[in-house]
Amino acid sequence: MKLSDFDFDLPESLIATRPARPRTAARLLLAEGDTIRDLHVRDLLDIFRPGDRLVLNNTKVIPARLSGTRCRGDAVARVEVTLLEPAAQGWRALAKPLRKLKPGEEIRFSPDLSATVAEKGDTDLRLVFNLTGEDFDTALAQAGAMPLPPYIAAKRAPDAQDHKDYQTVFARHAGAVAAPTASLHFDRELLAALAAKGIGFTEVTLHVGAGTFLPVKVEDVTTHRMHAEWGEVTEQAAAEIAATKAAGGRVIPVGTTALRLIESAAADGQIRPWRGKTDIFIYPGYRFRVADALMTNFHLPKSTLLMLVSALMGPDRIRRIYDHALHEGYRFFSYGDASLLIPKG
Repeated sequence: MKLSDFDFDLPESLIATRPARPRTAARLLLAEGDTIRDLHVRDLLDIFRPGDRLVLNNTKVIPARLSGTRCRGDAVARVEVTLLEPAAQGWRALAKPLRKLKPGEEIRFSPDLSATVAEKGDTDLRLVFNLTGEDFDTALAQAGAMPLPPYIAAKRAPDAQDHKDYQTVFARHAGAVAAPTASLHFDRELLAALAAKGIGFTEVTLHVGAGTFLPVKVEDVTTHRMHAEWGEVTEQAAAEIAATKAAGGRVIPVGTTALRLIESAAADGQIRPWRGKTDIFIYPGYRFRVADALMTNFHLPKSTLLMLVSALMGPDRIRRIYDHALHEGYRFFSYGDASLLIPKG
């Protein structure tokens, strides 16, 4: 299985830099078995059936991009920092310029927020901030910018609107540095309407890391190693999913992060409570244990996420789906349009 098997040409004009407004106005490609239909996210109310269960990732994106200054005597240098994940003490982070920073130095991001370089590695460092808990969250919200994906950040800088746009309406647990973007299409009105129809909801947590944007660098994709991300499936969540499966309902993760997490929690074939780091890599040949379908956005060429949807629908089917999306001008990536992928039963 070669990396080139998952390549395609994507016009730059189809990369979305802002989301649809309202959220439910985004287009939706419904691929069910061998059929493809062009709809909108608001049409989910007519697609999902009573007894279906949507699995939502309730992680909350932190404003992980920080711009600060490092003072060394009279010399002042600008430092750009991207937080990666909490460490035992402080945060792992990327920094530019990394080579000019030394352990023990302070970086000041605002009058209230600063950090000390505790450790420095070859590619990242560990920062210990002057604040913790709610005080840290408040200061970070004021000083930080949302960590837009590289393909958006290359086109425009993050702004105040991204604090709302790049966050799901059900975000609860802070810790992600990238959004579970399929979930960005839901607003409270659509969720309420789906619940009234008899669709169930289960929340899980997977803190999406910056590694989600790392390219695959090996030609034999089966040798690729995934980044690890922390997640949790609670006892209640596992029970709800198991009950839906037992009753014959469909379990439909919203986003690849929710899918990867529930599949990690069913390593022995049955969904169970689970907590820890997962580096599950799903590519063609994988046998799905829990997910019956998937709602997701359109993904990067040669990405692990494209491999995942190829595993669900089959590589040939995904090629036809993506050819259709390209021909019809669907918008791609984090702020783009959605697909609902339902494999043959």
